[in-house]
Amino acid sequence: MRTTIEELMQTSQVKFGTSGARGLVSDMTDRVCYAYTLGFIQYLLKTQQLIVSNESTAAIALAGDLRNSTPKILNACARAITDSGFKVINTGLIATPAVALYGLSHDCPAIMVTGSHIPDDRNGIKFYKLSGEILKEDEIIIKNEAVNLSEELFDPQGNFNDAKNVLPEIDSIALEEYQQRYQSLFPENALAGKKIGVYQHSGVARDLIPDILEKLGAEVIKLGHSERFIPVDTEAVRKEDVELAKQWVAEHHLDAIVSTDGDADRPLIGDENGQWLRGDIVGFLCAQYLQIDHVVTPVSSNTCVEKSGFFVDVKRTRIGSPFVIEAMNHYVEDHYAAVAGYEANGGFLLATPIRKNNYLLSALPTRDAIIVLLTLLHSSVEQGVSLSHLSAQLPQRYTYSDRIKDFATQKSQQLIARYTQASEAENKSCIEADFPQFGPVATMNTLDGLRITFESGDIIHFRPSGNAPEFRCYSESNSMEKALGINGTALQKIVSFKLL
Repeated sequence: MRTTIEELMQTSQVKFGTSGARGLVSDMTDRVCYAYTLGFIQYLLKTQQLIVSNESTAAIALAGDLRNSTPKILNACARAITDSGFKVINTGLIATPAVALYGLSHDCPAIMVTGSHIPDDRNGIKFYKLSGEILKEDEIIIKNEAVNLSEELFDPQGNFNDAKNVLPEIDSIALEEYQQRYQSLFPENALAGKKIGVYQHSGVARDLIPDILEKLGAEVIKLGHSERFIPVDTEAVRKEDVELAKQWVAEHHLDAIVSTDGDADRPLIGDENGQWLRGDIVGFLCAQYLQIDHVVTPVSSNTCVEKSGFFVDVKRTRIGSPFVIEAMNHYVEDHYAAVAGYEANGGFLLATPIRKNNYLLSALPTRDAIIVLLTLLHSSVEQGVSLSHLSAQLPQRYTYSDRIKDFATQKSQQLIARYTQASEAENKSCIEADFPQFGPVATMNTLDGLRITFESGDIIHFRPSGNAPEFRCYSESNSMEKALGINGTALQKIVSFKLL
């Protein structure tokens, strides 16, 4: 049977989002995952990023997170690779940036099976070409790839007819090189005297992070290990995690708590008071520590990045790492030497090599969590201040985000259209009528969803999620209480629309 990836997207409901292909585990059958991998391989062949040679067999690196569905999907990807005549390098269950670094360092494409922060009933596949993760332009090409699927391989439900496992033994070099990257960046005993809690939950880097911290001299307390997958979203921290952080800090007298999302490309870091720091603040502080001068960040990030005056230039993009990478690439093409990006989820992307602490840190233009955790902890040591004091030095703008789950995409589109389909004056009047508490509208930005800045300086940003049937709301104000209040009020109104 021959089908295009785009046709498969429609029939399976497994589609490209802002971070690779994602869908319900029940829809991510062996057949679907096998086909997506074939499409990626054909794209690599067409762009000469996989070379067929009689002398050696080209390879593709594979990695995954700790979801129950990950091993099955990894095997489907591996079978597509081997059936295509290429070698599988099984790097194991490791962080997304670790397998991405391996691909960049060894001139090797890579695939990461992960659903990141979304619930366990979903999963996904991220694809990395030789220069890093695929961008939107690459997705268009892959969608148009027509793949041949042997009907003998699969049963009517789309599962393999046999139980053959083709994953080779794990090669630990990717994990080792990633760990060495960060142990080499910091001085010996850089975190001596610090007592740090590691919220392990079901994160794929839950054992790696304590190991790095201990090797840098910190005392580590391991917390919250879970055999059940927990969907930790660094942009919408669960209420139970908010309470746990405060409890752990008080109980263990911690200087900080660190964690990540499921695949360790988004950081979560709490200060000595058990307050989780916002992703767009920790991304700023990481860029400051590394002395970045040209920064890219999505439109939803805290405006302190401009207000601080710290950076030479700041570019705003749509939400999602492909858009951040595209803008970083423009800076690199213009020969700027210190370029990085960060997202509101805290993921940090390094576009150029950076020399810091007498070490040359290679570029890693994909979301990374561990670099953020370590740079903030070392910043507090170097400056002799607490983590809360680091963030207090920035312009005092506060952001918050939350979401409504199980919100149909069509309903999301209708809501955005409600405020954008008429003239600017009519759109503003409609917003002011629906949200009279916030006063007159100053500006509206439709780069990604709808971002409304009121004359008071308060900001509301509505956006349908690119990865799940969710409706997100970001807010910003001059105090955390106001940012929380704005967000809650806005979401209450959105819920009333949902019920219409």
